[in-house]
Amino acid sequence: MKKAFIPVILMFMLLLSACGSPQAQPVQPQPQSPEAGNETKEGTVIYQSEKGPVEVPAQPKRIIGLTNAPNIVSMEGTLVGVDQWTKQNPLFTEKLKDVEVVSDADLEKILALKPDLIVAGSEMKNLDQLSKIAPTVVFTWGKLDYLSQQLEIGKLLNKEKEAQTWIDDFKSRAKTAGEQIKAKIGEKVTVSVFEYDTKDFYVFGNNWARGTEILYQAMDLNMPEKVKKDVLGPGYYKLSLEAIPDYAGDYLILSRRNGSTNDFLQSATWKNVPAVKQNRIIEIDTEASTYSDPITLEYLLKIFTEQFLAKS
Repeated sequence: MKKAFIPVILMFMLLLSACGSPQAQPVQPQPQSPEAGNETKEGTVIYQSEKGPVEVPAQPKRIIGLTNAPNIVSMEGTLVGVDQWTKQNPLFTEKLKDVEVVSDADLEKILALKPDLIVAGSEMKNLDQLSKIAPTVVFTWGKLDYLSQQLEIGKLLNKEKEAQTWIDDFKSRAKTAGEQIKAKIGEKVTVSVFEYDTKDFYVFGNNWARGTEILYQAMDLNMPEKVKKDVLGPGYYKLSLEAIPDYAGDYLILSRRNGSTNDFLQSATWKNVPAVKQNRIIEIDTEASTYSDPITLEYLLKIFTEQFLAKS
């Protein structure tokens, strides 16, 4: 009797144990930290900015461009507010005719525009307040070269492939143009980029707009040794009038504001600069040349290519 009863009790206990124990559950995958470009919630992506990850609209529809607005325009981003300098630029007049002028101080105005993305400079004020209005991506001016900056705007607007395609094509065309120009004017010929207003003269290095990125980086043209020594570091250099001939190359790019004049242009010192005497001057509009976005670069590439080859 006992021998027969014990197995029955054991079986009953084992059955109760099995019914009362928690069953093994399948392991659920844990959410991973999203990387740049990966979608998070519907309609948004994570952009890896210089300040860290920012969740932004995958297809922003109402952008405030406090900085890099020309880059955004070139990528056909929909701007509702821009800085005053971009708004005044003649290359963007038509595209920005219905866009409001705003600054980092215009918090109420920006709020009223209902942006879904704000692009700002790291030096600007009210960044914390701006980030409460809409996702705010910050760029430090000069931290990226002109092509990398365009690529980052492409990433931000979910148009990285389009940005890279333009970069590759532009570099190829500018290099070819540079080779054609050097074949005409000589491999060692130098080029200087000057700008003047009613009082002052400036000379520029290789990354301060006015077409300098095209001339010295993309086309690989030469700058005078004096410019290399004094200007490459700071980016631009204010000249005393008597020193201007020392910084003048064989060719001069002369950036001038619309309507501005400078008495020095009538002086014997200026008229005796070899490039001036030989009419090797290419004039550009300062207001249309102060950025390094694709629209500005294409505009200046055309001017430089046509006029260098015409003057050679």
